[in-house]
Amino acid sequence: MVGIETSDDAAVYRISDEIALIQTVDFFTPVVDDPYTFGQIAAANALSDVYAMGGIPKIALNIVGFPNCLDPEILGEILAGGADKVREAGAVLTGGHSVQDDEPKYGLCVTGFVHPDKVLKNCGCRPGDALVLTKQIGSGIINTAVKADMASPESVREAVAVMTSLNAKAAAVMAKYPVNACTDVTGFGLLGHCMEMAKGSGVTFEIGVRNVSLIEGSAELAQMGLVPAGAYRNRSFTESGMTASGIEEYYLDLLHDPQTSGGLLISIPSEYLDAFTADLTSAGIGTEISVIGTVKEKEDVYIRLI
Repeated sequence: MVGIETSDDAAVYRISDEIALIQTVDFFTPVVDDPYTFGQIAAANALSDVYAMGGIPKIALNIVGFPNCLDPEILGEILAGGADKVREAGAVLTGGHSVQDDEPKYGLCVTGFVHPDKVLKNCGCRPGDALVLTKQIGSGIINTAVKADMASPESVREAVAVMTSLNAKAAAVMAKYPVNACTDVTGFGLLGHCMEMAKGSGVTFEIGVRNVSLIEGSAELAQMGLVPAGAYRNRSFTESGMTASGIEEYYLDLLHDPQTSGGLLISIPSEYLDAFTADLTSAGIGTEISVIGTVKEKEDVYIRLI
């Protein structure tokens, strides 16, 4: 049902009229020093692809690369963090595979289920839709500042809370509404994912930059130039299809900041917006919800920042 054509979050294969299988895989090198926390973040990030497709994770397999020069207890902590996050998602961890590598890598291959009529893609946005983001952004900038020992403890705590948070509650609320499209915001940054959604849907996104919720301290750090290299690569991908007249440079850095285990970006008919955001708040998703813009008829660009 879904393959590589639209660069979607996961593949979907129809099993029957009642069930379709979602398949995804994701892994990366550590983004934090604590191994248990790294395991949680990597697992939450992989599980998120299933939620973005409208599904529920069911089975996970570990993917591990680990150097033989490091203490095996570190690997044990990474795996424990991942296992706890899989358990929180209500899925089953059934094994995995490991190889010796020069640097640690960890993630999951995840299988989920969804009704064939309720599969969500990253295309299908319609003019008049509202765009809702379920997590604040800025984790890439905070992680860069941590390496320079310039991030405040408050910023680090918030970034870790965002990255370890599952998108499960937001996805459960989303399932109750006629959502037109969804993706999760990860390495392409918010605007990179917006570009994919707008292109695939043949529409223009009008985004209010100051409506986007930010992790504490990320704006100040961006103004200081603590921006990961991935943000500049993301910007090169979007700049030809975007207009950003009068937008401060640091905002552009923030909106292109590559995220790890980011929130869901949801395109929903505007008549459902108030009820949807109220339900998200009542669900206690643990992260900040922001209505970042609207979907317009196709203009001469795919993204217009205001």
